[in-house]
Amino acid sequence: MVDVDTHFGALINLLTINQRKRNSQFLEQRTKQKKQMDQLPYADVDSSLRTMAGRAEGFGRFSIGGLHGPLYSVTTLAGLFSSQTFIFNHDGPGSLREGCRRQEPLWIVFEVSGTIGLVSQLSVSSYKTIDGRGQRIKVAGKGLRLKNCEHVIVCNLEFEGGRGHDIDGIQIKPNSRHIWIDRCSLRDYDDGLIDITRQSTDITVSRCYFAQHDKTMLIGADASHVGDRCIRATIHHCFFDGTRQRHPRLRFGKVHLYNNYTRNWAIYAVCASVEAQIYSQCNIYEAGQKKKTFEFYTEKAADREGAGSGLIKSEGDVLLNGAQTCQGVGAEYVFHPSEYYPTWTLEAPLDSLKHVLQICTGWQSIPRPAEMVIVA
Repeated sequence: MVDVDTHFGALINLLTINQRKRNSQFLEQRTKQKKQMDQLPYADVDSSLRTMAGRAEGFGRFSIGGLHGPLYSVTTLAGLFSSQTFIFNHDGPGSLREGCRRQEPLWIVFEVSGTIGLVSQLSVSSYKTIDGRGQRIKVAGKGLRLKNCEHVIVCNLEFEGGRGHDIDGIQIKPNSRHIWIDRCSLRDYDDGLIDITRQSTDITVSRCYFAQHDKTMLIGADASHVGDRCIRATIHHCFFDGTRQRHPRLRFGKVHLYNNYTRNWAIYAVCASVEAQIYSQCNIYEAGQKKKTFEFYTEKAADREGAGSGLIKSEGDVLLNGAQTCQGVGAEYVFHPSEYYPTWTLEAPLDSLKHVLQICTGWQSIPRPAEMVIVA
């Protein structure tokens, strides 16, 4: 006869051992992930909830988001999603849409995980931080629109499956400034993943993951929008994984690219069009079948007589698998980032950097940092 108590006790012990093993493996994986992430910039921004305010490198370095506002907790997802259609678009209390439209500084956090199914673009007002740390939030259907706003931080979200004309994952236009997009995963939108146009400027995109897409990132609307000469953006420590083109495509403005990993593009990696200036520094460009790394498109600015392309200066970039680059004429006239900001974290473009960028870009399974309480 089987001793039920003994059998049950042995089962409990086995389950306990297995749970301890899983916990140990989880902690080991988390420790390894943290060590890898510590190799990237911003190793300390997860030490407390609001530490990341004002900490971006590059042109978006002054963005403070909702630093001086209260916490706003998202407790319900902004829409329900089925395999066939979006059922409704909730925008009441506790929704992301409600928090983003409030005309006050807010640090927005999430108490739930899941998919936010949008049937219309979600407009973000000034002085907002949308902080996805501690949960797994995916935005689908439409995307965020940063319109006529300043001081916005978007951190640790996923964007996937956006449908419709002029629908981007994150659309920054018009006249928006002091923006930081950090650790977001973006894929499969009908238009761009992140587009920056219509006189939007002082923007940093960092540690983001881009995949399954064609026209990845457009900066500068078209040749008629000469006001886009004011655009300045920094893109660093991002991973462009098999996206076809526009990493980015730039018109008019100034862009500093550094320590990004771009691989297996289908048309080109980076494009400079009318009056663009791109400073490409210590990036890794790994070609697939298409080898052309830099492209130059000729367009005529609306207020100029003749047509022209843009400029790209390459410094310390690494070209793999036969990637071909040509800086074109006039690269010596490209701006230098030190004219605009004093420091940035630059690493040698080695295999170790490539490995870390494959693992530590985009949405990360990290806990939400604690809110630091200041005692007067």
